[in-house]
Amino acid sequence: MDASTVDPQAVLRRAGADYPPIDRSAGRIAIVGGFVRDVTLGRGPKELDLVVEGSAESLARSFGGELTVHDAFGTATASGDGWRIDVAMARAERYPAPGALPEVAPASIEADLGRRDFTVNAIAVTLEGELIAAQDALEDLAARRLRVFHEHSFTDDPSRVLRLARYAERLGFAVEARTAELAQAATFATLSGGRLGGELRLVLAEPDPLAVLARVAHQLPLALDRELLGSALALAPPGSDRAMLVLGVAATDPAWLETLELNAGERDIALACAHATPAPADTRPSALWLLWRRVPIEAVAVAGARGDRAAAARWIDELRHVSLEIGGDDLLSAGIVEGPEIGRRLDRALAAKLDGEIDGGREAELSFALGAGG
Repeated sequence: MDASTVDPQAVLRRAGADYPPIDRSAGRIAIVGGFVRDVTLGRGPKELDLVVEGSAESLARSFGGELTVHDAFGTATASGDGWRIDVAMARAERYPAPGALPEVAPASIEADLGRRDFTVNAIAVTLEGELIAAQDALEDLAARRLRVFHEHSFTDDPSRVLRLARYAERLGFAVEARTAELAQAATFATLSGGRLGGELRLVLAEPDPLAVLARVAHQLPLALDRELLGSALALAPPGSDRAMLVLGVAATDPAWLETLELNAGERDIALACAHATPAPADTRPSALWLLWRRVPIEAVAVAGARGDRAAAARWIDELRHVSLEIGGDDLLSAGIVEGPEIGRRLDRALAAKLDGEIDGGREAELSFALGAGG
């Protein structure tokens, strides 16, 4: 591949085929960043990236669909059925302190390219078909090389270190020598927990998150046991939060997870995975039920990877789906006084059913709950 393969018309055709029409009256507009890069590489872009010398909100609103606006940064996102368009006001940025969010001001598209993270993302195609590229951008894209723009790039925004790792793994690009040195020396100490947590979510959504994390594990409280993680992920059922499983297992300091400003559900899963221990020697179904009935399924998968895999697999695939045909109303109707005793009898009946001590359906369950099981 050489620089001549960046074909503006191919970029415009791809945008026109897959996304709603662009309102040309919104100002000078260009397709930019990852979209241009991925079309040139023959990859499927994740979303359409636009930069406008004007209002990002107005342009995003013209596409219809769901609208999200970030006024402080001059950005907006429009999304619909199967498409997403990210719009940014062409801007210059100034970082008031290392790791702080940038202060922005309107600028030209040409100036905007210089504030982007890596040169390969600093290539734009205007709607008129003009190709605009920052210094080294076309050459670096041709060489499949990731390069930052200046010595303070990772100091200004340490989250770029994680983006560098993501792009290097996903695209298979080499990292330019000085960029690699700067990334290795960077620290996340100035980055807020919320921003670091947000970037880690993006890492964990990558096709090979473990390979990405391996690039930055020395800079974060992470240790990657690929065998353990692979076994736990293999046990985790469809629909489980695989990202939080990986994060919880990889974290060497569970307290660090609390600083990442995860939502309550994510935090609970990650912490449960961090603290998951193997099942005890007693693997009767009722014992597993008592152990895991209130534990996130991701943590059960980790427990299985750390100990009795067969017990965890049985819980995940079979036992957690077992339920009684009777309920509290049945016991009330049979004369059991309302209160905690109702729950205790139902719990004992379910334990007996799991262990095969109840032979039959609803009537057998009710008889057990009302009799010896009570």
